Amino acid sequence: MGGRKWGGTVKSMLIHNARLFCGVDGEVIDDGAVWVSNGLIRYAGPSVDFQADVADTEHYDAGGKFVMPGMTESHVHLSYNNAHPKQLNDQPLPLAMLDAVDNARVLLGSGFTSAISFGSAQGLDIPLRDAINDGRVCGPRLAASDRDLGSTGSNADGTFGGDDTKKIIADGPWAIRKAVRSLAKKRCDIVKIFLDGEALSEYAPPGVLTYSDEEVDAAVSEAHIRGMRVVCHSRSAAAVKQAVRFGVDIIGHANYLDEEAVAMLEAERHRIFVGPGIAWEVSLLDKGAQLGLPRDAMEQRGYQREVDETITSVKRLRESNVRVLVGGDYGLNITPHGTNAKDLEYFVDLFGMSDVEALLCATRDGGAAANTEGMVGTLEDGKYADLIIVDGDPSVDVRVLQDHDRIVGVMKAGMMHCGLMQSNPYVSPENTIEDTTNT
Repeated sequence: MGGRKWGGTVKSMLIHNARLFCGVDGEVIDDGAVWVSNGLIRYAGPSVDFQADVADTEHYDAGGKFVMPGMTESHVHLSYNNAHPKQLNDQPLPLAMLDAVDNARVLLGSGFTSAISFGSAQGLDIPLRDAINDGRVCGPRLAASDRDLGSTGSNADGTFGGDDTKKIIADGPWAIRKAVRSLAKKRCDIVKIFLDGEALSEYAPPGVLTYSDEEVDAAVSEAHIRGMRVVCHSRSAAAVKQAVRFGVDIIGHANYLDEEAVAMLEAERHRIFVGPGIAWEVSLLDKGAQLGLPRDAMEQRGYQREVDETITSVKRLRESNVRVLVGGDYGLNITPHGTNAKDLEYFVDLFGMSDVEALLCATRDGGAAANTEGMVGTLEDGKYADLIIVDGDPSVDVRVLQDHDRIVGVMKAGMMHCGLMQSNPYVSPENTIEDTTNT
């Protein structure tokens, strides 16, 4: 009755003989151990320092495999169905929900144990989040949003369909407050707003602010009063400054930054996060022909300049110690679900980060953005037991995380999920990971 439950009684487990990356800093422990009990980390550190009595605990010899915190996808669209952008919202709602369920499973199987929704075209993420939390479906911890909120003539209005089944179009402070209140009534965690546009848009390019200061203030203050956080689409320096000024929590894109914008972000670095979402621009240039958008046309639209500006902007953010997050716009046919770890490669190759720095963006910093209580992103005593076991060493080559066969274990809340990239995944009833290779 009620179907399979993705949960149950959690045994204690001691993972030992591991190359351990706790995610607190850049250290990798050659012989590490992680003790998990009741869904929480009880110890993570050098094996030689572990002294607890674990006589009744299951032991797993990692055989030198790499153990690290689960990653956070900071800009997820689980309702996207790996289609052409103009076809993303064409599916009937029941089929879209089935896709979202499958996409959540694939994301978890890719090593992402947490995710932040950056908009759900048909309002699917809230019931999806609830089903994940209830153990009815398999997926990451999800900070859920509903439909995007934007003004008439914004990127939300008509780009991928602006009707009220897919986006919320609201103009004026009181209409925006009403819209945000409706999202609170639906029990959203996240409110997504558009502050400027997109180079593909005919009427809302980057740099053209699509909400006034009064409207942004209304959206953010109303959301915060009601316990929701706000994420935004802001490509230009003007839109980034507007987001910082009125208290937006996570800024998506931030491609074009001037000195004032960087200084404002630096001053708020204790609370604010930036997700450059670089996959969209790179994939549009490299694979846009699949969408009928050849590279020379995309360069004329300014997307190569946007990549170049983003590289410069991220360098300035790193120098200012602003937290930069992995993730962005996966779920299109040119950026399919399950390829999310490609972002870490971009962080190394384009942004000049070391492999360990990229891991910290995906784990520690992403976790801080996803869970305001500080319970995810690092392996420390008292935090949720969300981790992955990798046959390879992403601290020297993050590209290994793109190979699903090398992610041999995914643990969430102490439960080891097995075979997630297969068509019939399951949670191991013995909490074992003896047979979790993704074959």
